[in-house]
Amino acid sequence: MGSKTFKNLDEQIELLKQKGLVIDDVDYAKEVLLRENYFFLSGYRHLFLREDGSRKFIYGTNFRELYGIFNFDRQLRNILFKNILIVENNLKSILSYVMSKNHGFKEQHYLNAENFVQDYNKSRQINDLLRKMKRQINVNGKQHAATSHYINNYGYIPLWVVVKVLSFGIVGELYSILQREDQEEIADIYKVSVNSLVNYLPILANYRNLCAHEDVCFNNHTHKKIEHTKYHDLLNIPRNDDYEYICGVNDLFSIIIIMKQILKDEDFHLMMNEISYELDVLDGKLETIEITKVLEAMGFPINYREIVRVN
Repeated sequence: MGSKTFKNLDEQIELLKQKGLVIDDVDYAKEVLLRENYFFLSGYRHLFLREDGSRKFIYGTNFRELYGIFNFDRQLRNILFKNILIVENNLKSILSYVMSKNHGFKEQHYLNAENFVQDYNKSRQINDLLRKMKRQINVNGKQHAATSHYINNYGYIPLWVVVKVLSFGIVGELYSILQREDQEEIADIYKVSVNSLVNYLPILANYRNLCAHEDVCFNNHTHKKIEHTKYHDLLNIPRNDDYEYICGVNDLFSIIIIMKQILKDEDFHLMMNEISYELDVLDGKLETIEITKVLEAMGFPINYREIVRVN
């Protein structure tokens, strides 16, 4: 297998032209490639490739279309990221409140394995997670004003403060090892089942990290799948020959279904309005493909907007 070699901007432009991309403003294209990186920009080309296996662009595909889907994905990440941060903050607040109320709020309480599920099969996971928590507290605690304040003035960090320095992934895993009564109390606040919340949190944490690192988002698929919800039925999402839903399972629309259930209504409505707006903007930039092709890659059904109205 041949190794990749460095190509300057002129060579990058020539390579794109050889693949059939129309570039009507070379200087503009060079500036975009310099700022955004050829590799990341080309990660969106599959939507515009011919179906003959030639790996060339559909006739007439313009560089501005390719950059349009790139920018759409950036705006989509920003929208999802800020809303997942809302979920993250809500979860940290609710979990710390329930745990502090039921078991205590000092280190000897929230770092005590006895205050978590008493299941031999989970004992190793619990001990590993408590070590991760201690490590994150030690590494991040002194860098955070609130945690430093409590350490210096009280000699301990209460749980409602320490959650600020824990990652979303850690807090999600923490929920999975709580005692059943604590899990149910938290799940009831969200009006979802414990099993659903255990399933949803690592998926959201994965998307949070994806958005934070500017990875391709719009067509991302997760390893975990969400189970059937009433929204699959209400939106009449079709099934394949194996009786599995064709979308809303491990694609971007599955994230929308999760957020529908755990975001406050006003936050969810705003998020969907922003996503719909960005899709409309992108639709105005596309010439060689239809917006339905983008929706399909996202796992969005044609009637995706109806999820705002159904209950």
